[in-house]
Amino acid sequence: MRFDIVHQDSYSRGELLLRTFFGVIYIAIPHFFVLSFLAIWSAILTFIAFWSILFTGKYPRKMYEFQVKYLRWYYRVTARLWNLSDGYPKFGLNADDEHVILEVEYPEHLKVGDLLLKVFLGFIYVLIPHLIALFIREIVTLILIFIAWWAVLFTGKYPEGMHRFNVGTLRWGLRLNMYIFMLMTDKYPPLHGRPE
Repeated sequence: MRFDIVHQDSYSRGELLLRTFFGVIYIAIPHFFVLSFLAIWSAILTFIAFWSILFTGKYPRKMYEFQVKYLRWYYRVTARLWNLSDGYPKFGLNADDEHVILEVEYPEHLKVGDLLLKVFLGFIYVLIPHLIALFIREIVTLILIFIAWWAVLFTGKYPEGMHRFNVGTLRWGLRLNMYIFMLMTDKYPPLHGRPE
């Protein structure tokens, strides 16, 4: 899996202020309204995929492709709301975004043993360590988003280290989601947000 949000050379102060004061109205509400219905469909597909993996060892390809497109859309919107990228996020499952990159290779085979382990014991060996670490990291991320907001406002630049850290937080959450909740991979998510 490859996930990244391109660090821009400069960021728009006008867009920053517009997103801050009106982003909920013109970005979050319309996008998350549609995404909430897609999330329900995603959960249904995950349920179906569970049975498919259990009996065939395969995640149905079309369902998998839908899940990837859904995740791309979600992270396009999140990148804007976290001020990691300028521009308005495009609507649609097939929309491209030059700033947000998510490439996921379709797994030809998923292990039934790993599936059952995730479903029945995932809370213990996945969620507890990851959620504790992610909770702490997300507090730091919120602080960095606040500091970066002021940096962009006064300089038009998003500090590169802060950008990298905040994208890493999203990457970590994405890997965790794909592994434990969406059942899209057998690869245990690393306890960090660095690219692999």
